[in-house]
Amino acid sequence: MQVKIYLVVFIITAIGSGIRAGNPDRQGQAGAAELLMNPWGQSAGVHSMSTSSVRGIESMRINIAGLSRIQKLEIGISNNRLFSGTGMNLNSLGLGFKMGNSGALGIEIASLDFGQIPVTTVNQPGGTGGFFSPSFFQLGLGYSYTYANKISVGMLMRLVSESIQDVSASGIALDAGVQYVSGSKDNFKLGIALRNIGSPMAFGGEGLSVKRENPDPAGGVLYELTYDARAASFELPSMLNMGVSYDYYVGGENYLRTLVNFTSNAFSRDQIGAGLEFSFQNMVVFRAAYKYDLGSSVVDSRNIYTGFSAGGSIEVPFKKGGANNLGVDYAYRTTNPFKGTHNLTLRFSF
Repeated sequence: MQVKIYLVVFIITAIGSGIRAGNPDRQGQAGAAELLMNPWGQSAGVHSMSTSSVRGIESMRINIAGLSRIQKLEIGISNNRLFSGTGMNLNSLGLGFKMGNSGALGIEIASLDFGQIPVTTVNQPGGTGGFFSPSFFQLGLGYSYTYANKISVGMLMRLVSESIQDVSASGIALDAGVQYVSGSKDNFKLGIALRNIGSPMAFGGEGLSVKRENPDPAGGVLYELTYDARAASFELPSMLNMGVSYDYYVGGENYLRTLVNFTSNAFSRDQIGAGLEFSFQNMVVFRAAYKYDLGSSVVDSRNIYTGFSAGGSIEVPFKKGGANNLGVDYAYRTTNPFKGTHNLTLRFSF
């Protein structure tokens, strides 16, 4: 068994070392950055680096392969107060349920709230007195299957929509992932996830139309023509995550989980990080992690989510000895710039 574990670790390390370093020169060129936001409290507490150990509805944001490791049904709602001081929020609703003994289907809805933004125009740069709020919406549908409780695979399709009153863009993003579990108590876990693969998106609509006088009026008659401006397309922020974790049991159901994760970003620097989770009797969990941008030496050039993160969870059974639980998760992540991001999640497991 140890030989198999070392072999798997060697393979994933070899793959990671063969991947080209990140693309800092392309930073800022991708759109749909909301695809990189994680609303869920458990995984956010370790900087979204739980590629190997994530399970349940949170898998739809980290590694879809973990979805099939739920009991029967899991429902979660989450509020993510983004970049404290900006007034932005990310709200999410997730549902996952078993299909047969080994499969699971999941649905996730997420909406980004920008608050009320003053309307300004060319003639009234100070504001018209009106307000607007962009509509950023995501709908994900994923499926995962577990083979012999050892290997899980999954795929997710996510609809991405961004719009204001007269301009909109939409696209499809695909995620795929695999997890491997081994050990007497499933101690060793390995995960690989490919996220946000899709065709380019582009904005369109009446807001990109302008009216101008006809440059060559026939018979001296002046009239206006409507011209449609073409907006440049933009790519989705695709990434590859690879992670390993190991659980050290300390009497009964108490364990300390160590995890390491590597992220290869297509439009920014690659990242590496490590984290710890301590679970007491599967009822109280404390977690912390640190993420670092590879090749970065200047603070202003780092990704927004770097540095320290921490969080905790409380699991409350509906009845003593029962399998149905109510879970509350909280996480805090440092950001560069702004004053950090707060996650609060409420989960129901049946």
